[in-house]
Amino acid sequence: MTGPDLDLIQQGALEVVQRLQSAGHAAYWVGGCVRDFLLNRHPQDFDISTSARPEEVEALFERTIPVGKQFGVIIVLLGEIQYQVATFRSESDYTDGRRPGKVTFADARADASRRDFTVNGLFMDPVTGQIFDWFEGQADLKARVLRTIGDPAERFAEDRLRLLRAVRFAAQLDFTIDPGTFAAVQQRSASIRSVSAERIREELMKLFRPPHAARGLDLLRDSGLLVEVLPEIAAFITCEQSADYHPEGSVYNHVRLMLDQLPPDADELLPWCVLLHDVAKPVTASRDEVTGSIHFYGHEKIGADMAVTLLERLRFPRKDIEHIAASVLHHMQFKDVMQMRKSTLRRMMMRETFPLEMQLHRLDCMGSHRCLSNYDFMREQERAAADQPRVIPPLLKGDDLKAMGIRPGPAMGVLLAELRELQLQDEITTPEAAREWVRIRFLEDSH
Repeated sequence: MTGPDLDLIQQGALEVVQRLQSAGHAAYWVGGCVRDFLLNRHPQDFDISTSARPEEVEALFERTIPVGKQFGVIIVLLGEIQYQVATFRSESDYTDGRRPGKVTFADARADASRRDFTVNGLFMDPVTGQIFDWFEGQADLKARVLRTIGDPAERFAEDRLRLLRAVRFAAQLDFTIDPGTFAAVQQRSASIRSVSAERIREELMKLFRPPHAARGLDLLRDSGLLVEVLPEIAAFITCEQSADYHPEGSVYNHVRLMLDQLPPDADELLPWCVLLHDVAKPVTASRDEVTGSIHFYGHEKIGADMAVTLLERLRFPRKDIEHIAASVLHHMQFKDVMQMRKSTLRRMMMRETFPLEMQLHRLDCMGSHRCLSNYDFMREQERAAADQPRVIPPLLKGDDLKAMGIRPGPAMGVLLAELRELQLQDEITTPEAAREWVRIRFLEDSH
């Protein structure tokens, strides 16, 4: 984790509760931080619920932000760390599948009852260590079961994003989903379409993190949510591949195995490169009538365009879209690296996305034949080039050629391109040698 360390965050969360209690208010840690604490995980953030009204919270702390004051929510700042402090409340009159139409300040039990899952409805007094458990959340934690508080149909109708959160929490915590809760997810999976793309993207980003990304994909499939939020990926399930190249079977099996091999510190874009590198296989599949082999001609180029469309639909940042699409476009180049010219290899390694592409290639291998010879070869190329800058400036530019009496135009472009190729091949290594080559080459062309 970047920023303040977790012990400091926890100490601040305790200080917020102590100050509220000292002023005569009830105050507790709530939700995910209590769940993680009881699972012997170190919480990364802390939410606090209190009987104090918003204006009373503001009066107790020097620095606050009224992010949702009308709903009883105030951000308290201690140093650079933010803590969400919310007044106990009940909610009703949900009409848009996201927000309550009516919020009423209430007591702690009523506040817990409005939450999504029993394991997220636990309250804890960090001063005394007392746990408040009105909905058998501790029993579900022990059984490793995810279950809604009350009727699952009602909970999912209140906020349809909870459909995805059920899958995400089950994968993230390695819990099973209570049969009644899971049946409700399956029955209502289509309603996820009404949730904003941004909220869906944030849940999917959390879902597809190691080490639970592969199970997250399976739960999306089994719940019916995969076809709703990522229909292009759902098409992998029935997309078969030739056994000689892909003994693992379908594209779905291939991608799942890749997700299961994600390193713990994976770049946050790597799971999406994995998900999308073969996204065009279902639409490019063809079978050789003679051999029976299945081919996917041009799937990397079509896939790059499909990746852009999908990521734009989920409102990914533009830079992220460009990096993922570039990795999809280039992923097939790695099968030919041992036959490439040195200049081509250097151009590959000079790409901004090359480190991401390398990790994708390794996973691509591990998710099928498990042969890493091309990956190891490129690692050797990286080590050999370690003392050179990733971006190698050209020995000469257009202004240099103009100074030598060469007019701008197509002929100059050809000279610069040929010179660049020779430079990347290490056949010309200094500006002086480059000028001499240009003089000779130019003289040849002018006779």
